Amino acid sequence: MIAGKTVTALLPMKAHSERVKAKNFRMIAGKPLFRWILDALLESESVDRVVINTDARSILAENGLNDQDDEGRVLVRDRREEICGDLVSMNLVLADDVQNVDSDIYVMTHTTNPLLRSATVDKMVARYASGAASGSIDSLFTVNQHQTRFYTKDAEPINHDPANLIRTQDLPPYYEENSVFYAFSAESFAATGARIGLRPELYVTPPLESVDIDEVADWFVAESLLQRVARGEELPGG
Repeated sequence: MIAGKTVTALLPMKAHSERVKAKNFRMIAGKPLFRWILDALLESESVDRVVINTDARSILAENGLNDQDDEGRVLVRDRREEICGDLVSMNLVLADDVQNVDSDIYVMTHTTNPLLRSATVDKMVARYASGAASGSIDSLFTVNQHQTRFYTKDAEPINHDPANLIRTQDLPPYYEENSVFYAFSAESFAATGARIGLRPELYVTPPLESVDIDEVADWFVAESLLQRVARGEELPGG
């Protein structure tokens, strides 16, 4: 809870994954992948409850997770058949949670972001809550900031002049949605039908906390970093 507002973290989780098989439940650096981000959310001082919308309740139970764990702060919801499948929009899954689980603030992340720290979660929730209270924003989502030379597929420069090579750090920044974290309200979700509202704030996450496991190569990068975390090492850039 923050400023008297309840905070619910939405952590959707499915059994199937296409590019990295069963990745949500594979062991990585000593525990199942899903447990890294779940533990970070439960360690957060602002998150009241974690909702797992899933078609894999039995697999979660095999990995020691059920509704009675973590002092009732975890709610496992069975995903409705009509919103199961790899091609279903995530916004439909989130809409089902928002419609059935009441909260002042919703935040959303993925099991594939195992390096996100609870301290960063708290900073982002506070940032969103402050902006929403002032009316300056209605949602927040995380991005990677890039200051480098971009081209189209036809080798046309996008954000620079090849004949005038200024330093990359002086180029205008471009921002890439990284899917690490979103914050929104039921009202902002209703306005767009999406986790990003009409007046979002972009939040740049620390590079190492922004690692996302999408491809097999990403798994090896994340595993190397998580092994350091498991040994108690502090990663830079937090």
